[in-house]
Amino acid sequence: MTSLILIVEDEHDLLTTLEYSLQREGYQTRTASTGQDALASVQLEPTPDLVLLDLMLPDISGTEVCRRLKQDDRTKKVPVIMVTAKGEEIDRVVGFEVGAEDYVVKPFSMRELILRVGVVLKRTQPAPAVQDEINFGCLRIDQPGHRAWVEDTEVHLTALEFRLLLTFYDRRGRVQTRERLLTDVWGYQADVTTRTVDTHMKRLREKLGAAGQYVETVRGVGYRFRARPDEQDN
Repeated sequence: MTSLILIVEDEHDLLTTLEYSLQREGYQTRTASTGQDALASVQLEPTPDLVLLDLMLPDISGTEVCRRLKQDDRTKKVPVIMVTAKGEEIDRVVGFEVGAEDYVVKPFSMRELILRVGVVLKRTQPAPAVQDEINFGCLRIDQPGHRAWVEDTEVHLTALEFRLLLTFYDRRGRVQTRERLLTDVWGYQADVTTRTVDTHMKRLREKLGAAGQYVETVRGVGYRFRARPDEQDN
């Protein structure tokens, strides 16, 4: 299921940029430009999976918004990432004291913010139930055993390659950007670049042999695992 993110930001240009960038990564978004709008929006169905919260709002402070969210039984488990120009240690301390999961200081790299969003969501959302054995065309995957076969020949994958393969299978039919893969497979690591994804994708496809055709390159965006084994190339 696609995660829903509530963006609370009173700077229109930044709000628009955040909304576009998150939607491009496959997230659903909802927006608010004041603290009161944010508190009202978070009560709507469905409840957001994460809140990106500016601290300098025109009515009530983001700190107060976060405090109220964490005091409400319905929203206290919704993770909050504070986004603000206030980067002093005391500001960060206060943010974490009222319950924020992360704290990003403006100006920030959009890539870094997307990575942090993915890491927080991964850390706070329940893990999906594990399917013991997966059969997809000529590909067979044993999840608990961390093993894979193509046409009954075992393929020896590294732990990272196996994680990458499972991520693609779980999201089959949906395009995955390099940035999203960095977040969900590698985790947030500032020294890892998008070129790393391409290198590992090439190696994974080579190891998969005939099953490598299931992973398609979407030019200018990222990669996609076929929705069905018999699906034809676009």
